[in-house]
Formats: sequence, C-alpha cells, structure tokens
Amino acid sequence: MSDNKREQERTELYRTIWALANELRGSVDGWDFKQYVLGMLFYRYISENLTTYLNKGEWEAGNTDFDYAKISDDEALRVKDDMVQEKGFFILPSELFGNLLNRIKKADKDAKDQAEKDAKDQAEKDGKEVETADLDENLNEILQTNFKNIEASAIGSPSEENFKGLFDDIDVNSNKLGPTVIKRNKRLKRLITVIGDMDLGNYQDNSIDAFGDTYEYLMGMYASNAGKSGGEFFTPQEVSELLTKISLLDNNGKMKTEVNKVYDPAVGSGSLLLKFAKILGKDNVRNGFFGQEINITTYNLCRINMFLHDIGYDKFSIEHGDTLTDPKHWDEEPFEAIVSNPPYSIKWEGSDNGTLINDPRFSPAGVLAPKSKADFAFIMHCLSWLATDGTAAIVCFPGIMYRGGAEQKIRKYLIDNNYIECIIQLPDNLFYGTSIATCIMVLKKSKVDNQTLFIDASKEFIKSTNSNKLGDGTAKNESNNIQNILNAYINRKTEKHFTALVKKEDIENADYNLSVSTYVESEDTKEVIDIAVLNEQISQIVQRENTLRAEIDAIIAEIEVTK
Repeated sequence: MSDNKREQERTELYRTIWALANELRGSVDGWDFKQYVLGMLFYRYISENLTTYLNKGEWEAGNTDFDYAKISDDEALRVKDDMVQEKGFFILPSELFGNLLNRIKKADKDAKDQAEKDAKDQAEKDGKEVETADLDENLNEILQTNFKNIEASAIGSPSEENFKGLFDDIDVNSNKLGPTVIKRNKRLKRLITVIGDMDLGNYQDNSIDAFGDTYEYLMGMYASNAGKSGGEFFTPQEVSELLTKISLLDNNGKMKTEVNKVYDPAVGSGSLLLKFAKILGKDNVRNGFFGQEINITTYNLCRINMFLHDIGYDKFSIEHGDTLTDPKHWDEEPFEAIVSNPPYSIKWEGSDNGTLINDPRFSPAGVLAPKSKADFAFIMHCLSWLATDGTAAIVCFPGIMYRGGAEQKIRKYLIDNNYIECIIQLPDNLFYGTSIATCIMVLKKSKVDNQTLFIDASKEFIKSTNSNKLGDGTAKNESNNIQNILNAYINRKTEKHFTALVKKEDIENADYNLSVSTYVESEDTKEVIDIAVLNEQISQIVQRENTLRAEIDAIIAEIEVTK
C-alpha cells in the first residue's frame, strides 16, 4: 500500500478520535479520556487477537466454518488452559469486545423499533417525543466483570504480572463519566461504539499500526498536560527515533540489525522501547524489552502499549516501583541498549538513605547525586547496568552539565574513566509541555578513543505549529535533522560551529564543564560591517546635517528680518 494511502488511513483514525474527544469534552478531561479510549482499544485488541489466533488454527485444520466468537462459553472453556499458556490470557466468547458491541447495537435497534412503534401510537395523542431506551442499564457492571475475568484468567500463569491491574485505571463507575448510572453507561456505550466502528483492519496485517498509532496520537494529544509536576515529559517520536538509532550504532558507525535486550529505567508509556521494535523488528530484540515506572497509571499504560504493539507477554518485563531505590531487574542486567528520558531534577532519597552510597550503581563515583536533583542518579544507574559492548542514550536537563558540587564530581568520574561518548545539544521547544533545550548524553564502556564529541544540534529543527520538531526527511522539502545529527555522531570530528572532538585534558581544564557551548563556538550571525563604507555613510550624513542646519539658520534669519 502506498504511503499516501497509509497517511489517509492515519488521518481518518485521528479524526475519529478527535471527534470523540470533543463529544465527551466537559465530562471527561483529556488525561482521563485517554485512559478510557486506550482501555477500550486494548479490550478490542486482545479480543480480536485471541479470536484471530483461534480461528486461524481451526481454518488451517480444515474447519473453515469455525468462528470462536459464535461458539458457546462451555465449548470455549476446553481451550482456556492452552490459550493462557500461549497468549497469556483468555476471554470467553460472551465477553469478547465484538460480542458486547453487537449486543449494544442490537439493543439499540430493538429499542429504536419499539420506540418508533410507541411514538407512532402516541404521537396523535399528546404530540410528545418518545425517548429510546438506548443502552443496557447494566453495561458498567458487564464491563467491570469482563475486565476482572480477563485479568483473573492469567492468575497462576507466567503472564500474571503482565495482566495484573491492567484495567484498574478504567473506572466504569466514575462520576467523571456522569452523575448517574444511566448517564455513565450512555457515555460508555458511545465509547465502545466508536472504538468498535473504527476501521482498524486485521491487527496482524493492517497497513498502519492502527492500535499503536492510536496510542501514540492520544499520548501526544494530551502530553502537554501530563506529568509536569513530576518533571515528566512525553518523548516525541522523532526524539525517540534519534535515541534508539544512537544506541544501535556500533564503534564502526554501523547500525546493528539485532540486539540482545533493551532497557529504560524510567519507561513511562514505553515509546522509547517500542522504537526498537519499529526500527529493528520486534523479533530482532532477541531477549525482550525491559523497563520500570514509578507512576502506577503510566505503568499500566505502558503494559497496554506493549500489547497494542503486538509484543507478547513473554517478550517484555515492565515493573512498577522506584528505579533508584528499588530496581527490579537485577537478574536481567547488563543491557546492550539503554534509552531513557528520566524526569528532570526530581527529588530522591540520596544521602538521607545511608545504604545508597554503598550501592554498586552509585558507589564508584564516590558521591551521590544531590537529594533535590536525581538526574545523575539515573545516569549512574544506566552506566552500571550497561553491557561492555553496549550504548546508553539519555535525555538530560542542561543544568547538570555545568553545575558544581556533587554533580561536578560525578562528571569528573565519568570523564576520567572515559565513559562519555558524546553530548548533543538539542533544540529548544522540542518536548511537549516544556520549552527547555535539553541534551543527550551518550555513554559507552568500550570507547575507541579518550575524547568526547560535542554536537550543537540546536539549529537542527523544523517549525511545527507552536513547537519545534526534528525533521526526518519524509515530508516534501523537509530537512532530515535526525540523519544530520547521526552523521555528525558517526563522523566524530570537529566541524566549525557544529561539532567539537575534545580531549580529556581540555575538559579537565574547563573544570569538567560538559555544556556544548563551552566547546562548540556559536556561529556569528551578525551582519559584517565594512568600516570604510560605514565611515563614508557617516560622512555623508554629517554633510547633509550641516547643509540642513545652514538652511534652517537662513530661514530663521529671514523671519527675524521680517519682524
């Protein structure tokens, strides 16, 4: 299918979601709305995933009339154990999203037919409009039961942790949906109907990653209001692509075609991890996707995101908790590729916790990151869990590159031990919800030299509505800012006003300041002035001024004579 057709499908998908958002605006705020849409989208996805899987197996066995959605629950229970083992979950036919949708539509039709009959009988009698009984009064209870049963199906299986609490943030009894059960169910019914009517095609072979695209659109749609208080900002897809490709480059500047394991210690929605699946293909991340998230809601969304991008339960491990004080993946490290956009300058226990200075992740630097600024704690954690032949690409708050105290001591440790491969200055106004011009720190344990590359990519952007973005060259006449930065990273040489390859001694002499502006001279964009020409212009101005003065004096003298 052509790229144009793909974009048309994507545009239609976004239009549908936006229309639904406008319809529910005022009752459900943006962030909550996203939860409900993604929850229902996930419900539809796993229903279709299971149905397609079972139908395909039966059809290949010669039973071409088989349709899992149409068999009885009792008959379906015979394959429950096998499905939980293979897919990680199980859904009864009666509880499939599609069957619930059909039930809603049938109830609507029956109600409409009855209402039309009643209205016809009563129209002449009182002239009043008769309202349709357009929803199942127990819809919220049905949904709650279905969600509970899906999660329960994984209990006692290897997929239990990946399904536990997945629907917790989809509160079908919330007053946010409406003050009464009837009004809440009306909105739930509308939500299910719109999600059900979306043309997502077969999740296995659709021309766009419809489920995943919907997730990313919703995240971007509401990211400007999400998580600001905790220093969290949704990572734009273009930045995710840049980080991922940097982490995949070997010491020869060649892009790897596969990696062992990928990791994000502040995984958020999981968009950074999933870039590996898009760039490499999910099967080329051999041993899976790993991440940890402290926010419970975002943690649930991340797991949903994994499923929506067709990452099987046995291919990812997303854990809930504080990575800095309670890391969950000790048994899985080291990681070949680490990418992260950790929260900027948040508080952490630091020196208040006497055990942390002895933690093998932090102790090598001899000092902990400040309690009020945990940025370097995340960096040290990433370095500790990085494989010898691996690469870590981390988005950083710019202040950590030049502040003194403990942060300077940690920078000294990183430089003295030759762990910093590159510092990249990104453009400002790149991230949703913040205009801060962030940086990327690239870490390696096996560098080819003892120099650090500094890249000033602050001018590598294109304007996008009210923000900036990294162009990827896909649009007509669009700069490929991502490739420009990658080329500079690969070439690893000094280029005036753009890059600087700096020796360890020079960084030491600069008190371990890692700000790109310290080493890459900004281009002087001021207009060059020709002094000779300027003097001539001034001389002409003075001459003209003298002439005018003489003329004014003559006029004044004439006036005085006249008096």
